[in-house]
Amino acid sequence: MKAFVVDRYASRDGLRAAEMPEPELREDEVLVQVHAAGVNPLDSKIRNGEFKLILPYRPPFILGHDVAGVVVRVGPRVRQFKPGDEVFARPDDDRIGAFAEFISIKEASLASKPKKLTMEEAASLPLVGLTAWQALIEKANLKKGQKVLIHAGSGGVGTIAIQLAKHVGAFVATTTSTANLDWVKRLGADVVIDYSKDDFATILRDYDVVLNSLGGEVLEKSLQVLKPGGKLISISGPPDPDFAKDMKSSWILRQVMRLLSYRIRKKAKRHRVSYSFLFMRPSGDQLREIGRLIDSGIIRPVVERVFPFESTNEAMAYVEKGRAKGKVVVKVK
Repeated sequence: MKAFVVDRYASRDGLRAAEMPEPELREDEVLVQVHAAGVNPLDSKIRNGEFKLILPYRPPFILGHDVAGVVVRVGPRVRQFKPGDEVFARPDDDRIGAFAEFISIKEASLASKPKKLTMEEAASLPLVGLTAWQALIEKANLKKGQKVLIHAGSGGVGTIAIQLAKHVGAFVATTTSTANLDWVKRLGADVVIDYSKDDFATILRDYDVVLNSLGGEVLEKSLQVLKPGGKLISISGPPDPDFAKDMKSSWILRQVMRLLSYRIRKKAKRHRVSYSFLFMRPSGDQLREIGRLIDSGIIRPVVERVFPFESTNEAMAYVEKGRAKGKVVVKVK
């Protein structure tokens, strides 16, 4: 099958188009013919080797974390899906490989594709949808009437997180560029801050939750907008001891993560708030919840560009610029 693979970390040559064997199908897995694959900043970070201590893939390996397609075969223990079903998923970390013609996915990580969506729209959703859900619903336990700041509101996670927070009944503030101010307001944001002109930390006060996806300076300044007992949740790091525990990391790696997050955890404690790092996990059950919100018209995907499969490297380069509104997708079939 055709695929795009990482031959070595931090290669300037990008991904290599290759012929790879069709993935083996385990007992609890579903073989999916890939129709479309979402492109994420995580793909670039893994290609560059930024996560090789946490996720030690052995090159050559196929990249890609978002998929929509059609079931081809199912393992003997699979009960929920059959050949011909249209599905979408964020594959498990040990089974990534959406930049290919076929992929094997655990049944527990898979969900039926929302009926209203095209394959390209469905492929844009799993990683960002699950990230928003796990940050706001699981970790933050966001409630009606609470105030949440969502950084980078025009990005992949931001566009879904704004809509999900409004569905819950929260008051939503977000940061974005001048060009996207009106657009994120239409997504539902109550307060929109132009980061090129204004400092969010001097404008916002007494927030219950901050969802951060940006760098260190923004992370630390976000503590200032939270009220006592508030929660700072970051998907861009640094990883914390709870994450190391969930990953069942080695003792040495647990100490490394403890040190990496020591500064922000100490500052959070001084502000009487909590800090936590979120590395999204696959979940078919949560994707079904998100799918119901999509089919009800409560959440809509945002896809800025669709690239042909042979242009996967160009799609990744476009995402790396950090200017995409919503998601970028590769059309495989």
